[in-house]
Amino acid sequence: MKNRYDPAFGDRLNTGQKAKAEQLERARARLKASAETAEERNQARQKLVAEREARHAARAAAKRAEAERIEAERRAEAERIETQRRAEEEARLAAERQAADAAARKKEEEHAKLAEILAAQKAARDARYAARKARQGRK
Repeated sequence: MKNRYDPAFGDRLNTGQKAKAEQLERARARLKASAETAEERNQARQKLVAEREARHAARAAAKRAEAERIEAERRAEAERIETQRRAEEEARLAAERQAADAAARKKEEEHAKLAEILAAQKAARDARYAARKARQGRK
């Protein structure tokens, strides 16, 4: 026996087609609404990308500036050390020259003193020789 609440095959097909059509209509409505807001979403996305790139560029610029500052400090420190090294080298060379000059003066003074002593000894020897000759000549 046939149940009167049991839908017929044709009714079921019609109900399925209506459901598919409604589903398709809802999808089209969502697509249309999505298409209307798609431009806004794309603009928002592009804005976010631009902001991200700007932040990245700012960080890169800050990093470059920091690297340049560090490099400038390193160069200044190296220059200061080189200047200090040159000054120390010049002071060392000046001290060596002074020491060499002092040694040369001392050596000259010693030679002069030695020459004076030798001259005094020669004069004494000559005086003794002359005295001996004088004594021998008197005898």
